[in-house]
Order: sequence, then C-alpha cells, then structure tokens
Amino acid sequence: MIGRLLLNHPRATRHAVSAFVLALLTAGLYGMGIKSSWVGALMPASADWMEANPTAGQTLSAALIVLIAAVNWKVLQLLPRRQQIVGVWIELFALLMLFFYSFDLSFAFIAKKIGFLISQGVVTTLYISAISIVIATVIALAGAIAKLTGNGVVYGLATFYTSLFRGLPLLMQIYIIYLGLPQVGYVIGAVPAGILALALCYGAYMTEIFRAGIQSIPRGQSEGATALGLSSGQTMALVILPQAMRVIIPPTGNQFIAMLKDSSLVSVVGVWEIMYLARTQGQTEFRHIEMLITASMIYWILSIVLEFLQAYLEKHFGRSLRR
Repeated sequence: MIGRLLLNHPRATRHAVSAFVLALLTAGLYGMGIKSSWVGALMPASADWMEANPTAGQTLSAALIVLIAAVNWKVLQLLPRRQQIVGVWIELFALLMLFFYSFDLSFAFIAKKIGFLISQGVVTTLYISAISIVIATVIALAGAIAKLTGNGVVYGLATFYTSLFRGLPLLMQIYIIYLGLPQVGYVIGAVPAGILALALCYGAYMTEIFRAGIQSIPRGQSEGATALGLSSGQTMALVILPQAMRVIIPPTGNQFIAMLKDSSLVSVVGVWEIMYLARTQGQTEFRHIEMLITASMIYWILSIVLEFLQAYLEKHFGRSLRR
C-alpha cells in the first residue's frame, strides 16, 4: 500500500525524502554542538534572544546552516558541470580561509618568514623528493622485472626487499639508515639518508604497481614482439612498458604525492625541509600555528602541481584509447 502510494506521488515522495534528510542533517549538526554566536553576529537584534534561549538558538543555527547548504546545492545544479566544479572549489576554499582566519593569525609574521620558507624549505623538499622519485622508479622497475622472472634467487631477493621495506614504518627506516649505517663504518649525511630511505620505501610499494601494470598487458603482445625479432629488453621497452603506463601512472602519481608529503619525516634528522623550518621558525616568536598553516598550504600547492602533471601523463599515455 505504501509502495503504491509512493509510486503514484513521486514528486511528493521526493519532497518528503528531502525534508527527512534535511532534518537528519540539522539533528546531526545540533548533536555536534554547533554554536549559535554567528547568527547573533549576522543579526544583532537576535543576539539577546539567542543568549536567553541557547537550545533554541543552537537548533536555529543548525537549521540555517542546512538551509543555506540546500539552497547552495540547488543553485549549483543550475550551472554547467565545469562551472559547478569551479564553484565548489571557490566555496570550499573560502570556507577553509575563514577557518584559518578564525585563528587570529599574524599575517605580518607569515609575510616575514614565507620567503625563507620557500627559498630554503621548498627547494630542499623538492630536491629530496625529485631524487628519491627517480631512484624509486628505477628500483621499482628492476623489482617488478625481478618478480616476474623465473629465476628463484632473483625472485627471492625481490620479494624479501618488498616485504621488508613495506613492513617497516618509514620513520623507522630513516632512523635505521641514519643511525645504523655508522655502526658498520659508513657515515651518511642527513640528506642522503632521507633520500635513501624514501627511495627504498616507495620503491618497494611501486614495485607492486609496476608488476601489476606489466602483467595487465596480454601475453600475445610479447609473443608478437618476439615473432618480429625483438629481444626481451626491446620488447619490454618498446611494447610492454608503453602500454602498461596507462595502468601504472595513476597509482604511481599517488605515490609521488605521498612521497612529497612524507619527505617531511626527514626533518627528524635535522634536514632543513619545509616541516623542519616551519617548526623552528615558529618557535622564534611562539607563532607555531602560522608556520604550520603556511607549510600546509605550500604542501597543498606542490601536490596540486603534481596532480596536474599526473593528469597530463595519463592523457598522454591514454591517447591510443581515444577515438
């Protein structure tokens, strides 16, 4: 009976469901303890009433937020898809900036320190990340080929390597390399130790990505290359890898972005990268939150650049699939 009623009145059903969802969201915001002070700031005449009726004020605050979000959703739905995306980014970025603004930041302090943070921290971070990425890619390709070979010794070495470096936390690897190698007579600097740890750790993860990408190519491709007289190395470089890159690029791009952020861990051994400078510069005037927010924004911008690079590479290697 209820099902027939819902089918006969689809518009009323949609409105009822929407109202129920809005009520749930309002209850959720109320349960989270949303404050009503912002309503009093926007409507000063209601400030006294809000203070005298905290429960009603909190409920009204939650309902207004849900109503504004619902109206905003409807307005965005009227726009073309590209403008919807731009609109969502602008709105969320504005909310993020408002959230940061509520911290009562000293923008003069940020302006004074950001130049050094970029010239020293960003350069060091990019230097470490770029070298680590190149080494990790070489290790991953070699490890993937080793795991696909029929030689038991080579396969055993590759599986031990990936198991060990995927099984240990990256921070522990940094400490072991930086503090452990001198115990066997090889003193290593902080920057080389960080690069080595990042390359070995992410090389292990990327080995599985490269292996899966190579295995995704049908066996007939390598058989056809062999029939044409290509060697195994030529087959891998000219036939298998170009096709496998469509599968390899997306997860590898994620690994590159993760490595960029994880490079902050090398600050524990005194490397002057972004995170290390954000902590030390913030200590000079007890402005830690200013430096941490600035560093987080820098990391985000660098990640966005890598995302665009990843998108370009995906488009480049996927051009054969476009009609």
